[in-house]
Amino acid sequence: MNNRRRLTGVVTSTKMDKTVMVVISRTYRHPLYKKVVHSKKKVMAHDELGSEVGDQVKIVESRPVSKRKRWVVEEILLKDTLGEEVELEEPA
Repeated sequence: MNNRRRLTGVVTSTKMDKTVMVVISRTYRHPLYKKVVHSKKKVMAHDELGSEVGDQVKIVESRPVSKRKRWVVEEILLKDTLGEEVELEEPA
C-alpha cells in the first residue's frame, strides 16, 4: 500500500466523459467553541469504473490528469439503488 491520501465521497455528477464530481463531507467539533461543524468539498475525479450518481466511492490522489483533476476513483463502495424504478405487484 502506498502513502497516497484516500477519501470517501458521494458522486453528484457524471455529465463528463470519464470524469465524476465527488462531494466529500466532513463533520468535526470546533476546537474553541465546541460546536459541530459540517463541511463539504467538491472534487473532480477520473473514473474508469463507470460509477453513477449517488454511488459512494473511494478516491485516491494521483498525478494531475487534467487542469482540475487530481483524484482517481479507486473503487465503488456502495451502489445507489434508490435511483432505480421498482415495479410493485398489485395484490390480487
